Amino acid sequence: MRRAYAFTRPVLNTYLTRERDRQRRRELGWVLLVVLPVGLCGLVYVWLHYQALSTGYSIPALERELDEQLEIERGLSLEAASLAAPERIEARAVEELGMAVPAASQVLFLEQTQ
Repeated sequence: MRRAYAFTRPVLNTYLTRERDRQRRRELGWVLLVVLPVGLCGLVYVWLHYQALSTGYSIPALERELDEQLEIERGLSLEAASLAAPERIEARAVEELGMAVPAASQVLFLEQTQ
């Protein structure tokens, strides 16, 4: 039930401005000054911890790869030693190239000059 003498007037808040609270702004500055370095230190700690863990997990894989490479190196050095054996070289020269040991008459000795 609405009364005839009571009318509502629209509120015009467009002309109102809010005054800035300087005390609250100062408190916010102090909070940021304290919390920001602590937060950054926490982030640095977490990053360092993550790096240490990831490095720790990669060490066994790198050790396995090193063992595999050492095994390959051992195999290759054995193969190089067997290929460089004088007996093998002589056998291949005789079989594949048809070479023979020279006779004594075929050998020429150069005189040593002093």
